[in-house]
Amino acid sequence: MKTLSLDLETYSSIDLTKAGVYKYAESPDFDILLLGVSIDSGPVQVIDLASGETIPDKLIDAIAGDDIIKWSFNASFERVCLSSWLLRHYPHYLDNTDDGFMPCRYSITEDTVGHYLNPISWRCSMVLSAYNGLPQSLQQVGEVLGFDKQKLREGKELIRYFCMPCKPTKANGGRTRNRPQDAPDKWELFKFYNQRDVEVEMQIHKRLQHFPVPDSVWREYHQSEEINDRGILIDRQLVDNAIRISEHTQEMLTQQMKDKTGLENPNSVVQLKDWLSQKGVIMETLGKKDVAKALPDVPDEVAVVLKLRQQSSKSSIKKYVAMATAACEDNRCRGMFRFYGASRTGRFAGRIVQLQNLYRNSMPDLAEARELVRQDYYESLDMLYDNIPDVLSQLIRTSFIPRPGYKYVVSDFSAIEARVLSYLAGEQWRMDVFANNGDIYCESASHMFGVPVVKHGVNGHLRQKGKIAELALGYGGSTGALKAMGALEMGLSEDELPVIVESWRISNPHIVEYWWAIDRAVKTTIRQHISTKVGLVQFRWQSGILFVELPSGRHLAYAKPQIGENKFGGESITYLGTDSTKHWSRIESYGPKIVENLVQAISRDILCYAMQTLSHCFIVGHVHDELIIECSPNVDVQAICKQMGRTPSWIPGLLLRADGYECMFYRKD
Repeated sequence: MKTLSLDLETYSSIDLTKAGVYKYAESPDFDILLLGVSIDSGPVQVIDLASGETIPDKLIDAIAGDDIIKWSFNASFERVCLSSWLLRHYPHYLDNTDDGFMPCRYSITEDTVGHYLNPISWRCSMVLSAYNGLPQSLQQVGEVLGFDKQKLREGKELIRYFCMPCKPTKANGGRTRNRPQDAPDKWELFKFYNQRDVEVEMQIHKRLQHFPVPDSVWREYHQSEEINDRGILIDRQLVDNAIRISEHTQEMLTQQMKDKTGLENPNSVVQLKDWLSQKGVIMETLGKKDVAKALPDVPDEVAVVLKLRQQSSKSSIKKYVAMATAACEDNRCRGMFRFYGASRTGRFAGRIVQLQNLYRNSMPDLAEARELVRQDYYESLDMLYDNIPDVLSQLIRTSFIPRPGYKYVVSDFSAIEARVLSYLAGEQWRMDVFANNGDIYCESASHMFGVPVVKHGVNGHLRQKGKIAELALGYGGSTGALKAMGALEMGLSEDELPVIVESWRISNPHIVEYWWAIDRAVKTTIRQHISTKVGLVQFRWQSGILFVELPSGRHLAYAKPQIGENKFGGESITYLGTDSTKHWSRIESYGPKIVENLVQAISRDILCYAMQTLSHCFIVGHVHDELIIECSPNVDVQAICKQMGRTPSWIPGLLLRADGYECMFYRKD
């Protein structure tokens, strides 16, 4: 036995989509119903545990051990579920310690990953698909690759029937769960569905056998799973009180709006727009920006209501609810990161709580406000702060805390995308700025406008224009990109925008040339099916896929690329991929957009390199280009930053810098 292909069907009363697999598998009523398995690509066997069948000891050994490679689509689900199941049903496979039975740990005793099987022997077919530019849905992969055996569409209905609680009725005898004997025909179809899923997964391996995921990427995957297993601790007292205070605040705000408008439901957009119309204020939408724009020009009584709406519509409670829902028994939220969530770059995606889009804190008295919420001092909050929903939003980050006796070190890369882009394009003046630890926004403005620019000093007002240009224009953006970045809200005029675009491009000629060098290389490879190279990046065509080799050796993949026509009548690059609506469709691109993918992909590889150099630390989270590390009080922040800022050997000459700080709750410094 060398490999297993696995698929599980399970039951739990916990909502998997809201709580995540760790909390789902922790539920007392969690159990495995079916195990579909193929040994060494042989016929698929379905073991019907729900009907009393048992898993052979040899197979249990293979699952629990690290010698046999286990494949599954979204393998973290199978691994975590089997970890929980083994802990309950096969304690003799676990270490017997003085404290009782504990799972075989794959880290040191102080780590919090001990309840889960070592991910080192697990491989994920979803990662294999994503690595080759294919969908991250088993059904979509089968359809795109045209498999003979496709995932059964009846699966969703069968999962709802057998894997989730049901509503008790007279017709079903008041039961809250459906079992095999309640619908034998459906159960047989469910077993076939389980078998078919394994068969589809095996077809993926066979079809993509010549396009394997490199061992280096599997090592990154295993570390990502370790971080998910470790989890990140929440301050449960703060979270629970924040939810309670938010609910009370919403009731108060709604009542105030009722009193001032006389409306039955002032949170109704239709009712509120009618009331505004009666007051002579016509508003097409009640979005945050539109309300803010209207406030200076409306009557006072209307302004009061609109401000109340702004407060009541702030979704400060959702993140807290997500934390409370996902937290395991030890109050750690696990499974917060999806490996290869963005298939075009390989970047991570957030799950459940979504750490990647937390509200940014700016309060000077953050710790004081946090303690008021922890102690449930609503009256003090109401007296000290005009906008309690905003306070709660700013405290979301602070819900994450290190365990007792530890601290957080938060370290992130300084302007990593700007550094990578400048390095790839050979824009020397920018690299000199980074080498001298200069301010890229000031220097960019200086090059754009031909005058010295100093932050809070001479021509300091131009720094903002340099900043907005840097954020918006590095990947071919024009005036629309500046607007999307908030240029008009920052005080820039419509007439200034074309000048800023032109000035930035003139001052960054090598970056502009790099966009179009990449564009030409990609088009040549697509047309002629030959390899091309631009600097450190190589393009090649194989089996209808455009592969891009990055400096790290990792590849990006664009399926079925073609040369098409854009809306302006010019040439464009198109390929098949998952669009913003999660449908598999043809996507249009061009040189600057591909450069954006390259820069973000390389930045991702640098982050993964840093994570591996710091793998001896307890990394509990990462947000874009930032690491959150749970460590003992004597760990030196600068030592971690120095280690994180090491340049990988595969991109020599790139200047990196990491900055950091320590804290007793997560926050933005």
